[in-house]
Amino acid sequence: MMQPFENIKKILNNEIPGFLIDSLPCKWEKIGDVLILKLDEELLRYQDVIGRVYSSVLKCRTVLNDIGGVSGEFREPNVEVVYGCKDTETIHKENGIHFKLDPQKVMFSSGNMDERIRMANISRRDEVVVDLFAGIGYFSIPMAVYSKPKKIFACEKNPVAYDYLCQNIVLNNVVDIVEPVFGDNKKVAPRGVADRVIMGYIDGTEGFLTVAFDSLRNNTGFIHFHEKYSEKIVPDVLMQVVQKVAVRYNRKVYLLKYRKVKSYAPGIGHFVFDLFVDEK
Repeated sequence: MMQPFENIKKILNNEIPGFLIDSLPCKWEKIGDVLILKLDEELLRYQDVIGRVYSSVLKCRTVLNDIGGVSGEFREPNVEVVYGCKDTETIHKENGIHFKLDPQKVMFSSGNMDERIRMANISRRDEVVVDLFAGIGYFSIPMAVYSKPKKIFACEKNPVAYDYLCQNIVLNNVVDIVEPVFGDNKKVAPRGVADRVIMGYIDGTEGFLTVAFDSLRNNTGFIHFHEKYSEKIVPDVLMQVVQKVAVRYNRKVYLLKYRKVKSYAPGIGHFVFDLFVDEK
């Protein structure tokens, strides 16, 4: 059986100039029934036909072109519709979880799937969890469905993402576990209640470590810390930063494990660190 990309190239060989075939994107992001491509500038003249063929072969109703990655505090996608329905709200199914979202408005990375699956089973039933950067429920929803902890406080300040978070809590039948909290986590995150804190954000996560410590019950418990770093300096650079914060609380931090979630750029990785904060 012909692979999808080989089929796409075969069809487009009769639709666009032959010298452009090698420029076609061999990778894509499929979120629900919405497809995201990254088209080189030389392909934009033919974006309609390219979008139509990718849509047909990969069975998607809408094709978006990634024109600038994600940007801003809310990590908003810079994409535009090149083919199909302008209404891009969709439901993405992964590991038995349903995520409702609009890929034009909020970010969703399929490259983080293994981490979402890992986090789904990491909590215990007697735990209280605080998710400081909940988004649409990337980690909170799978954890609630599979680990079923006592309570998850899911904090989110982006109003669009928060709206989808609330919808996904209902969609996945975890209303009794996940409590959405709208606003800046520095102001709204519950204090002194958590056995476990999730810090699923990159670009400045270190600035929220005191919020995580304050959220922990007796400033003791687990923290799952995400950030992007040079692969040459992990985990030492992170542990130096965390230990400095721990000193203020008269606490000691232990690194349980760490892993690269995905590559971010050459030599740069998105890492997650599993930490345990304990009394000295």
